[in-house]
Amino acid sequence: MARVKGPVWKKARRLGFSILETGEELKRRQYAPGQHGPTARRGKLSNYGMQLREKQRIRFMYGVTERQFYNTYLKAVKAQGVTGHNFLFLLESRLDNVVYRMGLGRTRNAARQLVNHGHILVDGKKVDIPSYSVKPGQTIEVRESSKSMDSIRDALEATLNTVAYVSFDKEAKKGVFIRLPERNELNAEINEALVVEFYNR
Repeated sequence: MARVKGPVWKKARRLGFSILETGEELKRRQYAPGQHGPTARRGKLSNYGMQLREKQRIRFMYGVTERQFYNTYLKAVKAQGVTGHNFLFLLESRLDNVVYRMGLGRTRNAARQLVNHGHILVDGKKVDIPSYSVKPGQTIEVRESSKSMDSIRDALEATLNTVAYVSFDKEAKKGVFIRLPERNELNAEINEALVVEFYNR
């Protein structure tokens, strides 16, 4: 199983961006990690530096490897519409991300683990591939024997509401990927156009 490893909070502080999308990582220390983090002067980034940083922000946020990230970009290029938007929509439609958006995992890593361990069904069939592309209208549910898992119960209790492009029944632990998201429903802090520029340079 390909995974993005390493301390998430340290990466978030280095990039100046909340990878978990909660802001938790930057609450206590809003400076870069390391001995000189609080006092180090950071020079102005070049265009390439800004593009690379944005690529890393999005890649770490969705928890995908470099190869997965680039292959997703190539699919976005071939699709009709704005490449940057298509790129984010493809990332959002990954099964691990849809499971996370439904509140079954407190983080994308936790959601990915649920998928990998075979706890998730898509249209009634077990799918254990986190990168599986969910189509609008498909049903996602927790396998019957897994519905009593403490991690799932805790995650659902911590989830106040879900995003508009998925519906989820907490009692049945079953939901539907209603549609692809709109750009204004996704993280406003990221600039996907810089990623397109990075790969087109």
